Amino acid sequence: MSNIFMIMFAAILTENFIFSRFYGCCPFLGVSDKPSTALGMGMAVTFVMTLSSAATWAVYNYLLVPFGLEYLKTIAFILLIATLVQFIEMFLRKFIPALYGALGIYLPLITTNCAVLGAALVNIEEGYSFIESVVFGFSAALGFTLAIVVFAGVRERLNFADPPKAFRGFPILLISASLAAMAFSGFSGMKF
Repeated sequence: MSNIFMIMFAAILTENFIFSRFYGCCPFLGVSDKPSTALGMGMAVTFVMTLSSAATWAVYNYLLVPFGLEYLKTIAFILLIATLVQFIEMFLRKFIPALYGALGIYLPLITTNCAVLGAALVNIEEGYSFIESVVFGFSAALGFTLAIVVFAGVRERLNFADPPKAFRGFPILLISASLAAMAFSGFSGMKF
């Protein structure tokens, strides 16, 4: 049980995919303009990353390893993730069209979001069991959601700021993201 807790804590805070590993920065910067949109994107990524962690673990251990096809893991994982994202996109278009419209082009980009693929590859690299893989995928997605929602709040505050002309727009976003990453790096010194 303590191992599961350690995996969760590391994935959410100390090894946060956005602030520590810098995976998934495209949707992080693109969709984090409003907390509601950021939360919707975070929920979609959480669903995809959790399911893909389970599915890719099974594909790797029951299909690729027995046939000696481990070298195809990246291609197999991308195909599996793309399929899951298509199902999510169809679901959102049908049942939550407002969120589907708000996420726009970033929803299909979950397919190529390196955070989702990164979670699947880290699971294999770390040799996690099925349960550990699912917990890691879910926790890494929660860390992603935490980062994107916090940054959406920062971006809302930046709308009322008056930075120097050279820093307006994207430069101030990058500076704010780097400061948030520095703040999250404080968790890396925590030991249990």
